[in-house]
Amino acid sequence: MRIALCMVLAFLAAIGGVFVGRALLPQDVPQGVALHDVLHHQLALDANQAAQIATLEDRFAERRRALELELRAANARLAEAIAAEHAAGPRVAAAVDQSHAAMGALQKATLAHLFAMRRLLRPDQAARFDAAVVRALTDGRG
Repeated sequence: MRIALCMVLAFLAAIGGVFVGRALLPQDVPQGVALHDVLHHQLALDANQAAQIATLEDRFAERRRALELELRAANARLAEAIAAEHAAGPRVAAAVDQSHAAMGALQKATLAHLFAMRRLLRPDQAARFDAAVVRALTDGRG
C-alpha cells in the first residue's frame, strides 16, 4: 500500500513539475508564426494590402506543399541509398545533392514569397517587417 501511495505521489509531482516548467520557462514561437503575427496584427495593413497578401499566401501554401513533398521524397531516396550502400558511396552522395537541391528550392521560394509580400508594404511597415524577418532568421538575436 505504501509503495502504491509513493508511486501516485511521485507521478503527481512529476505532472506538477511539467506544468510549472511550462508556465515558468519561455516557449519558443515558431518562425512562421511570429512573422505571421507581425504581418497580420502589428503592421496595420489596409484592406487592399490584406487582400493581396492573402492571395500571395494562398499561392505560396500550394507551392510550399509541393516543395516539401519533393524534400520528403529526396530524403526517402537518401535513406534508401544509405540502406543500400552502408557508406558514403556514390548513391548516397547523389541523394545528398538531391536533398540539398530540394532544400534550396524551398528556401528560395520562401524568400521570393517574403519579398513579394514586402513589396506591398509601406516604408514604415517594411522596416518593421524586415526586423521581424531578421529576428526569425537569427532566433531573435538579430
